Amino acid sequence: MFHLSGGCCDGSQPMCFRQDEFRTGDSDVLLGIIHDCPFYMSRDQFEYWQHTQLTLDTTPGRGSSFSLEIPLGVRFLIHSRIFTDQEMEELAAQRP
Repeated sequence: MFHLSGGCCDGSQPMCFRQDEFRTGDSDVLLGIIHDCPFYMSRDQFEYWQHTQLTLDTTPGRGSSFSLEIPLGVRFLIHSRIFTDQEMEELAAQRP
């Protein structure tokens, strides 16, 4: 599973964990599923990022301190862009 950290040490770094090694709760929002892996962020961060399309990517380098990609010589990163007005309307129409 992935979690977009909002912590002090890694900033807003996407981190990868085994599903049973990271506990999510009411303060986390499920953003979606990537290759059968759920992707979460904290509700506070979601309030800030909810108008933004986030794309998970990798780049050469050292991963986050607790993330599973560390031994692979890559790290996860997020690319972002603001949704267009039309995309925001489409997203609003999909909400229950």
